[in-house]
Amino acid sequence: MAVSDESDIKNIREEILRLKEEKNAVILAHYYQKGEIQDIADYIGDSLALAQIASKLTQPVIVLCGVNFMGETAKILCPDKTVLIPDMDAGCSLADSCDAEEFKKFIDDNPDHTVISYVNTSAGVKALTDVLVTSSNARQIVESFPEDTPIIFGPDRNLGNYINSVTGRNMKLWNGACHVHEQFSIEKIAGLKRQYPSAKVLAHPECKKQLLILADKIGSTAALLNYAVNSDANEFIVATESGIIHEMQKRCPDKTFIPAPPNDSTCACNDCSYMKLNTMQKLYDCLKNESPKVEVDSEIAEKARRPIERMLEISEKLGI
Repeated sequence: MAVSDESDIKNIREEILRLKEEKNAVILAHYYQKGEIQDIADYIGDSLALAQIASKLTQPVIVLCGVNFMGETAKILCPDKTVLIPDMDAGCSLADSCDAEEFKKFIDDNPDHTVISYVNTSAGVKALTDVLVTSSNARQIVESFPEDTPIIFGPDRNLGNYINSVTGRNMKLWNGACHVHEQFSIEKIAGLKRQYPSAKVLAHPECKKQLLILADKIGSTAALLNYAVNSDANEFIVATESGIIHEMQKRCPDKTFIPAPPNDSTCACNDCSYMKLNTMQKLYDCLKNESPKVEVDSEIAEKARRPIERMLEISEKLGI
């Protein structure tokens, strides 16, 4: 079934819902997905929420509309389930910036360090890690260790620097970054602030320090969404992947959300090209064909499961 114009969206949506019921499947979608995919999903959330949800699902088939590492995380947590992803080419620049073999050398060069890794990593990197974090829980998990604990933090240097700044830690940082959050234009955001002087600047901690200094709120995707919902402000400049604006606008139809622009002067917003590879057509195809399936080497999966479960346990204990 092909989507050729707007009139086909309704039909393909109905077919996706039919296939989902027929196969007893559940659809998870990240906030950075296209709006129509968020709208058809059973659950939407950030990386932490999707991992928490996946760990408790009973359906035999999970369709993860996000990027590869999210599908791997779901498969690691649910080894007996079929985990599908609409486009296997939906990678992650941050995960790609941290090769497992090179990360192991970094760990070996810094012995006796606790290894804390961002969830935006390959299964191979997770397998080398003591505990995983997301932007929702990174600060709390780092602070759950004694202050004198030597820590390696990877792979995002911007998130690591931010956590160091708010905790007073001196973690050793892997030099990786997300291409979306690296590309925001400080000058253009300052210009938008002049244009909308009452607007609150919302920034993800994967952004550079210079941008975070301008922010009224720094937080995970879910935290920025909650701030916008609960704030008395009516205008927001959003410095994270622009897909989150879909949910922000749904929750706050009377508020104005302005995507922070990247350095590329031809773009008004900053999209993750990997996240946007997933489409309604590909979602339909993957449900129909039960392909592509996410597979993780069993030995790596066993090692990677422990830091994921440890993250979930600490998050539950801390009420995150």
